[in-house]
Amino acid sequence: MDIRDPIHGAIEINLGESKVIDSEAFQRLRNIKQLGFSELTFPGATHSRYLHSLGVLHLSGIAFEHIFKSFPFANKKNKKNFKQVLRLAALLHDIGHGPLSHSSEEVMPPLKDLNLIIYANPKRTKSNHEDYTIKFITDSPLATIIEKNFPDFTPIHVASLVDPKIEIQDDFFIESGLDFRPILSQIVSSELDVDRMDYLNRDSLFCGTSYGHIDTDWLLSNLTYYQYKNQLNLAISRRAIYAFDDFLISRHHMYLMIYFHHKSIMYDEMLHRYLKSKDCDYRIPADINEYLQYTDHHFYQHIAKSQNPWAKRITEKKPFVRIFELHETTKTDTTKKMQELLESENIEVIRASSQARLSKYHQTLSSESTDRMIFVVDPQGFQKPYALEESTDIFEKYERARVIERLYVRPDQKLAAENLLKSF
Repeated sequence: MDIRDPIHGAIEINLGESKVIDSEAFQRLRNIKQLGFSELTFPGATHSRYLHSLGVLHLSGIAFEHIFKSFPFANKKNKKNFKQVLRLAALLHDIGHGPLSHSSEEVMPPLKDLNLIIYANPKRTKSNHEDYTIKFITDSPLATIIEKNFPDFTPIHVASLVDPKIEIQDDFFIESGLDFRPILSQIVSSELDVDRMDYLNRDSLFCGTSYGHIDTDWLLSNLTYYQYKNQLNLAISRRAIYAFDDFLISRHHMYLMIYFHHKSIMYDEMLHRYLKSKDCDYRIPADINEYLQYTDHHFYQHIAKSQNPWAKRITEKKPFVRIFELHETTKTDTTKKMQELLESENIEVIRASSQARLSKYHQTLSSESTDRMIFVVDPQGFQKPYALEESTDIFEKYERARVIERLYVRPDQKLAAENLLKSF
């Protein structure tokens, strides 16, 4: 069976995967927009996490074939199972996202209420969308569908590629004495994962921008593996290093120019204030079957009935307006002082701070498990493999986070606020 995709063309899925895709849990993603409020700035950005997840499924299979095209599997069944569990993990990696994606995590229940048996001793108290993802995969009607259609592995094996912290009690990922779990997990989530490869090109297309275009084909064709002790880690050919640099920078620019657009940030701030309001009765349920109804449409239906001023501003499209914006690499107290000045004159102000970093993995590599390490290999074999962060100076050049500080005021107070700031 084929599914037509505007980015990748025909995406082939097998019978078992079609059962998962047809499940109520996965179909719910049709009603979760990939970019939340971004469509208010970029009208084309109405694509869903359903579409994105299909794209990640597709790219994960391609990545697997490129990486292991010459690997001497002792057991062909293992190769088939590894590819299949990877494709399912890629397909389901976003299945737990709530209405308007990350914004609704503010009203998610305590983690203990989800009764996630797979988490023996959780260090967190508040649940997030990733916890709902694991719940869907391991303890829901979807888990039953996986068990019925893929008898060679369990839903826990799928979940373990989404969350590397999940403990596996068997040797499913062991082949010829080598642990395949690190590399399969990295394909789903890492510095060079297929999740990013899909959403960068997809978001760029639907937003109608030139940011985010990456050479996906070249990156995929240069992926390979590297044996580090008794495990396999993701590796990339040295000849694709500049494409990798562009990949990182493209993502960085997408955050600064698209995901952190001032209008999207403003609506997120208003939503946050509504969800924190005393009269807000919107709560995400812990029951996974009830959660199926909680989509973007469900949320908009809820706030349409609310008399809360923040909810009304969202539904009536009457946001606060931006009057000041500052881009910097270190936080200063400039916007705080401006805010205090405005508030001293009874002007209602919202101060928002957005922070983008080139890499979320680079800063923690020294303290993390080697499961997260990506290596660079020389296709001609003249150089020994080395860690990815040693192959380029881009991490050093973009080491510092980029901070965007903004001030917003009510539209009717904009002129007075601007006049005050002129004297600041």
